[in-house]
Amino acid sequence: MLYFRGCTAREKQTDISKATEELLTLAGIDYHVLEDEKCCGSVLLRTGFESEAKEQIEKNTEVLKDEKIIVSCAGCYKTLKEDYKGLDVIHISQLLDELIREKKLELTKTDLDVTYHDSCHLGRHCDVFDEPRNVIENVANLVEMENNRENSLCCGAGGGVKSAYPEIASQMAQSRIAQAKETGCKTLVTSCPFCKLNLENDELEVLDLTEFLVKYGGVNEE
Repeated sequence: MLYFRGCTAREKQTDISKATEELLTLAGIDYHVLEDEKCCGSVLLRTGFESEAKEQIEKNTEVLKDEKIIVSCAGCYKTLKEDYKGLDVIHISQLLDELIREKKLELTKTDLDVTYHDSCHLGRHCDVFDEPRNVIENVANLVEMENNRENSLCCGAGGGVKSAYPEIASQMAQSRIAQAKETGCKTLVTSCPFCKLNLENDELEVLDLTEFLVKYGGVNEE
């Protein structure tokens, strides 16, 4: 299997890629990464650079076409699954759900309350709602925000908004953070590096699903 880290987890949120690789190793998954991994083209597509994105997709397809691909990023998942042709791709939340059900990854249940943020690309766009929740509920008590699943609020990071309109992205993040705080939870989990980056704040612990499992799931216990 190929672990396609994605630009954000590879360059900015490196703890996500480290946690993912740790979990894959613990589960006995034979995987590799690309040392010269290139962007999947999601940002180019979402910001209107279609010809540049097409060129990127053609180049990447030659590298990825024979691989079974694991991704951390919700944007990478949507792009590789829907905008590329014929790739075999799975999001890490889906794979973790499978590994837990197959008892290839043993977790410890705690009394921690956490809330979960559905990213737009993984949730509404690709209908991946249950798998990350199943994973969380093997470790903690899930407390839903007012807006969840199909009705989740966008964090404000995607579609080029954070780069072009940072003030709007910040306002959107603050709205979502306010909903998370209303649950009474101190930990907010998401399955998208973009969302994690935009939702980080001084009042809540914001973790990627993989980071959450490594920290709270008891995977490091003997």
